[in-house]
Amino acid sequence: MSVFVRKVKTTSGARAVQIVHKDGRHVTKIDHIGSAHDDQELALLLDEAARKMHDGQLSFELAPDLLGAKIVSTASSYLWSQLELVWSQLGFDVIRDEVFKQVVLARIIEPVSKLDSVRVLGELGLKAPSDDAIYRSLQRCQKRNYREKFSKACFSSNAQTNGMSLLLYDVTTLYFEIQKEDEFRKPGYSKERRLEPQIIVGLLVDESGFPLMVHSFEGNKAETLTILPVIKAFAKLNGLSNPVIVADAAMLSAANLLELEEQGFTFIVGSRINKTPHGVSEYKRDNPSDEIKDGQIFEESIVMGKGESQKQRRVIYQYRAKRAALDLSNIEKQISKANKVLENKLPVTRTRFVNLEGTTKTLNEDLIADTKAKAGIKGYVTNIETAQASQIIGHYHKLFEVERSFRMSKHDLKARPIFHHKRDSIEAHLTVVFGALAISRHIQARTNLSIRRYLQMLRPLKGAVIRFGGKTIELPPEIPPNILSLEGGH
Repeated sequence: MSVFVRKVKTTSGARAVQIVHKDGRHVTKIDHIGSAHDDQELALLLDEAARKMHDGQLSFELAPDLLGAKIVSTASSYLWSQLELVWSQLGFDVIRDEVFKQVVLARIIEPVSKLDSVRVLGELGLKAPSDDAIYRSLQRCQKRNYREKFSKACFSSNAQTNGMSLLLYDVTTLYFEIQKEDEFRKPGYSKERRLEPQIIVGLLVDESGFPLMVHSFEGNKAETLTILPVIKAFAKLNGLSNPVIVADAAMLSAANLLELEEQGFTFIVGSRINKTPHGVSEYKRDNPSDEIKDGQIFEESIVMGKGESQKQRRVIYQYRAKRAALDLSNIEKQISKANKVLENKLPVTRTRFVNLEGTTKTLNEDLIADTKAKAGIKGYVTNIETAQASQIIGHYHKLFEVERSFRMSKHDLKARPIFHHKRDSIEAHLTVVFGALAISRHIQARTNLSIRRYLQMLRPLKGAVIRFGGKTIELPPEIPPNILSLEGGH
């Protein structure tokens, strides 16, 4: 007769600890001790299994009053307390809804469906809400406008003014695996190159990438029509009179710029370059033997718009050698494709650099030369007259922070609302993701850790409830010095 402890991987990915009783090759009994979701839980369960195996035997290693002690439960109490701390630091306590807070924080830990967040909270050792309580909290989210409260709290707690108050804006798309579109989910230009119905999500962040406002639009709405509603709503909500709006070229339209200006806003917007800038042409004409220097800046004033939207605008251009190398590489690929069309190796399609007159195909040498002349040059339109060109360019390139927030939303927080079908449910889901994104970005800024690494470090720190001698005691986790050294650690 033999008795031993074994670890078995479960279908959910946990590790079950069992005491196996065998008589020869036959298993006579299996005692299931519990399932562990991390190394600390596993160690506690293995200790419990060892104690049960030797139940009734004398032990010289345990104090007499701890004999027979049992682990009642474990919980990732330290991680949860830190997430609750950030919730309060950001001013989110203005939303007095404990269940909704649990849904938001659970999404940071494991981005699953709202109902599966019950499992996440349970595995953390917390008292999870019921499915009905979660549904009711999402309904309250819409009725009580939690998103607006998040936005106000985000602005109040994290607004930055480094000489200029920058608001960075961009959009992304979220698709739905459905056959039939509706009034909200519609096919349109997809950032993910999908054909399914989608929605457009506009995100406003500060210059560090911290989210300030999120807004959704119908999937077929033009990107240029999304920026003004978001900016105006945010400015009205927070009493802003003169922020600097930074957006990419997709938001550029003469009408947009004019209305932003009429609202009292200043702006820095990427500019599409349809022809070689006058300053660049002049430089190449006057310096035929010299290459444009990396980082060289050209500036001019051009007329934009038509009719009432027409206005003289300050436009800044900059040449970057790295961008030029990429542009020229892509141009050569397009020329190669055009030549294959001329050689009848590829069908005649909308191929750049190919002139088609009747059945005659020729290479558009003028277009090739003009395209090469623009390689490496990017333009920036602004109504800020006093700032240096280099400062304008530097502010514009902070737009990558919006992309970082979008990536975090889509990957770490799995923002695509695949489990939601009605608009109110989709909007409530976006509010949950918005709150989770704000907390995640705040933690990253405070600790210099990715949110994934932060969770990996804190989740295993489990407190335990132990029962012995008719008493129950709670034991806090031991917090390593490297965790305590993180700003805000307690």
